[in-house]
Amino acid sequence: MAKTIVVKQIGSPIRRPAKQRQTLIGLGLNKMHRTRELEDTPSVRGMINKISHMVQIIEEKG
Repeated sequence: MAKTIVVKQIGSPIRRPAKQRQTLIGLGLNKMHRTRELEDTPSVRGMINKISHMVQIIEEKG
């Protein structure tokens, strides 16, 4: 089984650049306090690092 991480959105995309809003949507997050379980891949980690001020990693599985 592949490693997964649980990500929670803690920041609002209001008054943020369009690229940051698109990155949130790409991760499957678009409303405050939503959580999503994602595969732990370099591309997902890069997206999380890009918007680290708006998301929080809750736990890492696997």
